[in-house]
Amino acid sequence: MNDRTITPYGAWPSPITADLIASGSIRLSEVTLRGGDLYWLESRPTEGGRYVVVRRDADGRVEDVAPPDTNARTRVHEYGGASYMVGEGVVFFTDFIDQRLYRQDRGDDPVAITSEPEVPAGLRYADPRLTPDGRTIVCVRERHTATGEVFNEIASFPADGTAEPVVIASGRDFYAFPRVSPDGARVSWVEWDHPNMPWDGAELMVADLAADGTASNARRVAGGPAESIYQPEWSPEGVLHLVSDRTGWWNLYRLEGDDLVPLAPMEAEFGGPAWTLDAGQYAFLSGGRIACIYGQNGIHHLGVVEPGSQGVREVKTPFTAFGSIDGDGGERVAVVAGGPLIPSSVALIDVTSGVVEVVKRSNPTEIDPGYLSPAQPIEFPTTGGKTAHALYYPPKNQDAAAPEGELPPLLVFSHGGPTGQATGALNLSTQFWTSRGLAVVDVNYGGSTGYGREYRERLKDNWGIVDVDDCVNAARYLADQRLVDGGRMAIRGGSAGGYTTLAALTFSDVFAAGASHFGISDLETMTTDTHKFESRYLDGLVGPYPEARDVYLARSPAYHTERLSAPMIIFQGLEDKVVPPSQAEAMVAALDHKGLPYAYLAFEGEQHGFRRAENIRRTLEAELYFYGKVFGFDPADAIEPVEIVNMG
Repeated sequence: MNDRTITPYGAWPSPITADLIASGSIRLSEVTLRGGDLYWLESRPTEGGRYVVVRRDADGRVEDVAPPDTNARTRVHEYGGASYMVGEGVVFFTDFIDQRLYRQDRGDDPVAITSEPEVPAGLRYADPRLTPDGRTIVCVRERHTATGEVFNEIASFPADGTAEPVVIASGRDFYAFPRVSPDGARVSWVEWDHPNMPWDGAELMVADLAADGTASNARRVAGGPAESIYQPEWSPEGVLHLVSDRTGWWNLYRLEGDDLVPLAPMEAEFGGPAWTLDAGQYAFLSGGRIACIYGQNGIHHLGVVEPGSQGVREVKTPFTAFGSIDGDGGERVAVVAGGPLIPSSVALIDVTSGVVEVVKRSNPTEIDPGYLSPAQPIEFPTTGGKTAHALYYPPKNQDAAAPEGELPPLLVFSHGGPTGQATGALNLSTQFWTSRGLAVVDVNYGGSTGYGREYRERLKDNWGIVDVDDCVNAARYLADQRLVDGGRMAIRGGSAGGYTTLAALTFSDVFAAGASHFGISDLETMTTDTHKFESRYLDGLVGPYPEARDVYLARSPAYHTERLSAPMIIFQGLEDKVVPPSQAEAMVAALDHKGLPYAYLAFEGEQHGFRRAENIRRTLEAELYFYGKVFGFDPADAIEPVEIVNMG
């Protein structure tokens, strides 16, 4: 277009505002399809980030299931997931405040069916499953004692809360995915021990389940210390299915006797890292078919596995990233999914006709495609002659263009996990930057999910090296291609991605600025001052502690602050139990000591990941303001100034 306003990169006016993202967006997850009713979970920033179970009935009426003083969020493994379950005319959910399990019969108020623990929120429940007769619940329970010890187990108890839970599996460090067979005679679950994470190695167990909820004759049927098991499910015919990465890829299997039979062997991922307990990568359809989500080269697909086949029939949809799936045993599946021009949404898909009905969007605002920059998958050379992956988003705004000869600033996104994965679904938080004239590259560095176990294990013993090299090399690649301004490149990330950000700013000189969102600065404290689930995670990423303490210190930005040379903005939740505020405060003190420009924004009431609208808004605007000062552009937005110490 010739009528675009000539404006420097970063200063383009955009309709994708921080307020639109913070107040207009919700997080969608955990779809359930039952008897014509569709359920899902919403996290609402405008309601303090509380999680709400929502139901749309067969007639299209949409309503919240529980009263507004509830928050359906479990803290098992701290990251939670699988906080609710649907039965016949009843919903069960864990409430965030006390972590007790509640029963919500339709038309009635919720009633707690587990006891008040001696330690506040000390008995936590997740992934509840009903026996076929609806009388008994089997679930994951996490017990926190007054001395600080944490015990994980599988427990069962009456669905009406008339008796205390019975522990049916204990003694291992972690448990997940309890599932009851259709005849109620068997129960399965996944278990593993430190130092493994569930994507490193876990075991699938099956036991006999009695009518009183007790279990016996537990035996291992799959998995091991170097084989990851994900989402076991019983088919309607009573055959146990599962996802295993025994071939180097998370593929789908069914159990026949003592053998695992592959259903669709291919170099694709049918599973993912179980950071949360709300697994949902496949669902059973009529006629013995299975609807499944699988990923290849960073793109997700919906497929159907036919009985007796050895492949997947792809169902064409507008979606390229799926987060959850459930079926009603017929032709339809419910999904949470997004595409290049569609934000994360709850949708119904007929797998035979391909008809898609979008039921709920995470953000209802329709954005003109002229402001949207679709992801462009790229591969680039990295250390050791290897190739790494990323998604590149060039600046795009139909109303603005940069002065001739100017190259855009670059933001390198470093995702969390670090086993996470950047996907190409429309994310307005990414478009916030590109529509203002900044380029973005979202790096799937070595260690990311989605490219097989070998790629995932590039990070083994190499966290702080491989991820940093890949982020650095992605930036250099784009600068060498003259797509971005090599003198105005920043890196940003949260949690584990925040560690990569801090390490890149400490151990390389490629970036001119950075933003750490609750990032890890001291690896040692992540073994001594964090929650149980992650307390041995770094054994595989860095080395066993304390034997490898020297390596921990060598890779911790907090111990090498003399090498810092770039301005930084740091964001932190003051109630974060995963990455405590002390991690941020150490970097703030170092920046202040060196006289480097920095800003520090700490938020009361926020935990790991910001959920309140006012804090999401402030974080986006503050980061934009900071980059403007560092890179020399004036944002078009009216932003409350940020105090930048040592800016001069």
